[in-house]
Amino acid sequence: MSVVELGRFMNDLAEASGRAILPFFRSHFGLDDKARGQAPFDPVTEADRAAEVVMRRMIQETFPGHGILGEEFGGERLDAECVWVLDPIDGTRAFITGLPSWGTLIGLKRSGAAVRGMMHQPFLGERFYGDGGSAKLRNAAGERPLRTRRCGDLAQALLCTTDPRLFAGEEAERFRAIEGEARLSRYGTDCYAYCMLAAGQVDLVIESGLKPYDIVALIPIVEGAGGVVTAWDGGPATEGGRIVAAGDPRLHAAMLKRLAI
Repeated sequence: MSVVELGRFMNDLAEASGRAILPFFRSHFGLDDKARGQAPFDPVTEADRAAEVVMRRMIQETFPGHGILGEEFGGERLDAECVWVLDPIDGTRAFITGLPSWGTLIGLKRSGAAVRGMMHQPFLGERFYGDGGSAKLRNAAGERPLRTRRCGDLAQALLCTTDPRLFAGEEAERFRAIEGEARLSRYGTDCYAYCMLAAGQVDLVIESGLKPYDIVALIPIVEGAGGVVTAWDGGPATEGGRIVAAGDPRLHAAMLKRLAI
């Protein structure tokens, strides 16, 4: 499949998953707690499952030799050269409260590296996508390239994280120190934080406890826009865990020193 055909297929996945999800948004639907009553609350909805089922079926029919890792239904053929990494609704807490700061993450790994990614927000009609070399946003206004902004000074940086409760112990101490020096911090951002970083709206994202399906699709978008995203130790971000992303490589390098544990 050519690059153009692959792009069309990812758009088809986004369209199909959006059709599965939108009937549930801001409506009454089934909700389960994957944590089974233990803290922290880990919600999953009928919409999550419906969207992943649709995407998995399409991938299996089109690329029977590819692997798939999804949040709701686990992994298959994970030793394949190409593995799709799916999060049908990244930001389920936002979804169940009717807030549109969630998105469908569609990522593709080749030989372990994240090579293509898309974040689709069907309610707002926004689609962020990248291949590590470039990144774009498509919405009602058309299509435009994404570029991170230059900001090497933490005192001028806008910082995002999904929830400060992601951090524990020494992690929390490091995050609080950085947050205290940043110009502004915002919570509850999920996948949108990385997309806004790629769009040049924010400068820094720091998180912990991520799974591969939370980050793989976002790596090619951030990198394609000129940003840097790694684990806190500077290693690849593809396996999740502790993640730091910055629009400016200088800020990223400074944060690696501050976050080292």
